[in-house]
Amino acid sequence: GAGHSLALAADGSVWSWGHGGEGRLGHGDDQNQLLPKKVEAIAGQRAIAVSAGSGHSIAITVDGAVWSWGFGGGGRLGHGDGQNQQLPMKIEALAGQCVVAVSAGGSHSL
Repeated sequence: GAGHSLALAADGSVWSWGHGGEGRLGHGDDQNQLLPKKVEAIAGQRAIAVSAGSGHSIAITVDGAVWSWGFGGGGRLGHGDGQNQQLPMKIEALAGQCVVAVSAGGSHSL
């Protein structure tokens, strides 16, 4: 990402660190993290893929659900608005779909 990083551990936990602006780290605030920190908001979910975009982050969980957080400008988070999300939020528009890959870009998501 632009100033932040994500890691996916073997147990499915998601970790983030770096620049925390707009909530892109998923810890409920916009604080920077100098060391990797577990994204506790989705700790009960087993992630299978993650992607760090310019100011946002995306994860897929084993059930095919997609979660996004961070800068929401232009609708890049997929929640139907342009609001920032400081915690991971399930993309309801993809409910019922078994998503297998995601990519967070500079100002969009695939």
